[in-house]
Amino acid sequence: MRVRRAEPRDFDDIVDLARRLELDHAGMDEDIFWVAEESGEVIGIVALRKHPDCLELCSLGIDPAHRERGVGRAMVEALTAEPPGDVHLATVIPEYFEALGFVRAPSVPDSFIEKRKTPWCEGCRHDLCAVMVRKKP
Repeated sequence: MRVRRAEPRDFDDIVDLARRLELDHAGMDEDIFWVAEESGEVIGIVALRKHPDCLELCSLGIDPAHRERGVGRAMVEALTAEPPGDVHLATVIPEYFEALGFVRAPSVPDSFIEKRKTPWCEGCRHDLCAVMVRKKP
């Protein structure tokens, strides 16, 4: 398995996996993606989205046949290796991200407050959602 920054030729595979995992969203073509690939097949994706007030880790997903092998960890580590700033995320599995160096954010970026008003967040239980941050090294 290899993790690398996505190239334009990967976008169809990224969109296909995102749709299968129900991670597709408006504007994902503007995100910066990393992919995990094995034998030339995209088996995982993660994106960095630039908001006016923060950077967001989003669209983390692994093909079900390749889970429980450290693919997600490897992709998050690649994305956060040299970020241009602190990286935020919203999650219902904060324990997973705590093990990757994220902590609960002391304040919620305005972009996340606005995001909760979109159809993307309508199906989530906001009481389970934690906003986390990993500070730039």
